[in-house]
Amino acid sequence: MSKLNQLLVKSFHITQVELSKALEYQQKYGGRVEQILVNMGALPDDQVQPLLSEYLSIPQLNISDWIDEPLVTMSDDEALKFEKLACYPLASAENTIHIACKDPLLPALNEWLFEGNSEKKVSYSLANEYELKQLFSRHNGYESDLVTTNLTGDEEERLREMASEAPTVNLLNSLISKALRQNASDMHLEPYDGFYRVRYRIDGVLHEVEKLPRTMQMPLITRLKILSGMDIAEKRRPQDGKIELRIASQEVDIRVSALPVNEGESIVMRFLKKDSVRYDLSVIGLSEDVEQQIRQDIKTTAGVVLLTGPTGSGKTTTLYTFLNALNNPDVKIITLEDPVEYQLDGVNQVQVQSDIGFDFAAGLRSIVRQDPDIIMLGEIRDKETAQIALQSALTGHLVFSTVHTNDAASAYTRLLDLGVEEFLLNAALVSIVAQRLARKICSHCSVPAENAAELFERFELQQFCEKFDVEQINLRYGNGCEHCAHTGYKGRMAVTEYLGCDAKIKSLPKDANFIPLAKAHNLSLKRRTLVEDGLYKAIQGLTTIEEVMRVAG
Repeated sequence: MSKLNQLLVKSFHITQVELSKALEYQQKYGGRVEQILVNMGALPDDQVQPLLSEYLSIPQLNISDWIDEPLVTMSDDEALKFEKLACYPLASAENTIHIACKDPLLPALNEWLFEGNSEKKVSYSLANEYELKQLFSRHNGYESDLVTTNLTGDEEERLREMASEAPTVNLLNSLISKALRQNASDMHLEPYDGFYRVRYRIDGVLHEVEKLPRTMQMPLITRLKILSGMDIAEKRRPQDGKIELRIASQEVDIRVSALPVNEGESIVMRFLKKDSVRYDLSVIGLSEDVEQQIRQDIKTTAGVVLLTGPTGSGKTTTLYTFLNALNNPDVKIITLEDPVEYQLDGVNQVQVQSDIGFDFAAGLRSIVRQDPDIIMLGEIRDKETAQIALQSALTGHLVFSTVHTNDAASAYTRLLDLGVEEFLLNAALVSIVAQRLARKICSHCSVPAENAAELFERFELQQFCEKFDVEQINLRYGNGCEHCAHTGYKGRMAVTEYLGCDAKIKSLPKDANFIPLAKAHNLSLKRRTLVEDGLYKAIQGLTTIEEVMRVAG
């Protein structure tokens, strides 16, 4: 097997079957094996450059190193020739020429180098299309002048042309493919420090992955606006849109949000990957005792089960998991959401549309008339919605919903603040679960924590173990590897605080002393707070104490 083929299998995860098909096609029709694999959908387009870099031992160009550097002077005719060869002469000395090129194996490029520069040593850097575009933009003497001005008809047409050019299209596809490959939930594009910064949110944490030249800002924004159905001429107001794409054999819905900022526009893209989420109670990371309690609660025929936590704490995913566990032909399930993010088979999902007066309260009144067995409300935001939800539970419906509070007991005070009567809460609530999402230690690079003794003493884990009958401590952390993008973490799990609305909780006055009394009752039943549940998982080697303190401390 050739070195290139070995690299494809070992480092770029091409299967032997895919490689055999590509080689068979190459033998019949010719062409480059890596490009055949790209056309097959087996190799992402943005991986060709890293492949060539490793195969040919040629460094990849860091465009930021050349932003302020003087470039080689050349005529327009020479520039046109270089554009056709997909290369740019970065520097030229008496004995050496330094060239940025897309494909150093291109025959026409090597013919030109041999004919015109046979006595010079050639130094290559691999550059992609948008990096070459940036270099040629500097030669042509213009930067993007469409960032802050109001667009005329000609400028708008120019923007559309720039957005449809190959460098812009390939750059956006490359960024999205890379985000999906790294399991990013969001991609952020924002002007920062003279560049257009690209960041991915992976397992709830933002990571900077790219600094694009400022000249790519408007073409990229325009491309996204065209795809998501926004107005490309409107740059003063926030806009929202949606894109449906098939990239790297994945069906993905992308919610796009554009926000005007001081130096242009900030774009946030949320990836909703179809068929990629498993709604299974056993895989969301609940502790065994909490999972057992919740399984009992969701089997009740009537009542309200609430999830609490901030935005991004996985409340909706957990609610979907509850619905999935109950979903069968014998029951009718209706959800009211804003927005509907994932489609659940066999479930009637309704989208709130506040602009026409169809809000949660109006939607809930309509849902109750549809004779459902189970109702899921995306969020309880006001008194009317809360009262209808609780009254629905009293009339024989099982209701799931969320409120924004920091812990489980605070959900009572939040609903009382909305104006809900205390007797209604006591009658309808079954349980409340506060939730956060903590990153899991990567299973491929997990090792015992070197500072275990220090952590044991600092967080008083001896007392913790005695309190919750824990016999074995296994503190670990992730060293960082290619599987977790060298972060030490891969995937997330739920850290929870469970509060069952039993007779004792119902009998407590819902006054200023309720929250400490409810917590004391939970402690008497050996139920853990959010931090304690996180520590419980850290002791089992599932996450780190640092991560627990970040999300729940």
